[in-house]
Amino acid sequence: MKLEARRTAAFLRDPGAVRVVLLHGEDEGMVRHRADALTQAVVGGRDDPFRVAWLSREDHPRLLEEATAISMMGGRRVIRVRDAGDGLTAAVKQVAETAGDSLTVLEAGALPSRSKLRALVEAAANGASVACYPEEGRALQDAIEGGLNAEGVRLDAEALRWLTDHVGGDRGSTRGEVEKLVLYAGADRRLDLEAVRACVGDLAAASFDDALYAAMAGDVAAADTAAERTLAEGMAPVAFSRGVLAHLGKMHMARGHMAAGLSVADAVRALRPPVFFKRVAAFTEALGWWTPRRLVQAMEEVRRVELACKQTGALDGLLVRRMLLGLARQGEVARGRERG
Repeated sequence: MKLEARRTAAFLRDPGAVRVVLLHGEDEGMVRHRADALTQAVVGGRDDPFRVAWLSREDHPRLLEEATAISMMGGRRVIRVRDAGDGLTAAVKQVAETAGDSLTVLEAGALPSRSKLRALVEAAANGASVACYPEEGRALQDAIEGGLNAEGVRLDAEALRWLTDHVGGDRGSTRGEVEKLVLYAGADRRLDLEAVRACVGDLAAASFDDALYAAMAGDVAAADTAAERTLAEGMAPVAFSRGVLAHLGKMHMARGHMAAGLSVADAVRALRPPVFFKRVAAFTEALGWWTPRRLVQAMEEVRRVELACKQTGALDGLLVRRMLLGLARQGEVARGRERG
């Protein structure tokens, strides 16, 4: 079956009689997190040598053997399979058709809809396919808040909005930041914006914001300087391009609100998650010259750059800097026309 997003949390707590779970998608951190949750649900931990088997790519030929083995200490076993792909389709089919109660967890990257492995697991009566894509917007905010609430830590509203904008979409990095905040909260168990910014200290994200807003404002020199600093401080080029795309999408949504009759100010206030309050003025001003047509063209270009960044041997850092400079030059021209 293809598991719906609203059923995922309950399934991770209790996978029932499912024999094969395929976790696939671009968010590697989420894949690992959900695989750990399934292991915890079945075994009670991830380090039991008798009930948890770990298969890397070179161990894939042992899949059927491990999936049909009986635990020496009793209880259901979990087989964690890393780097799963279509090459495992035949072996997974055998596992699904063989009697037993073990749970095989396949950890895969992004698989296309035509993937043979996806098709097999989604069609199997005792299989479940779970998509793991980067969280954003409300889903990311809920993940952050949920992780902190579970440890008794509360965030002020402004702190939560800032963290949602800066923590990134990968579940692994999000969990890492949540764990830091839990330790930083201390006995008070409440964090405000100043405390969150001091704890997270995401210099790359702050530099990225500088680069992004400079580009949208048409400030070519400032955009290039901040982009260089962002990459030097550790932001991955693919994350850079996704951040640009998310921002352009937010601007396009605001433009849609304006087309529906809202004022510029109301259109910006209607965005969820909201624009960080210190950036509202710059965001609002840029909406004056970035038309819906320009935004759509820009988003198409950013998508092309993101795909190029994923190609082997691509000079991804150079590609995203060039892409941002192109946006800055467009912003410069558009701003001049609007003011002229």
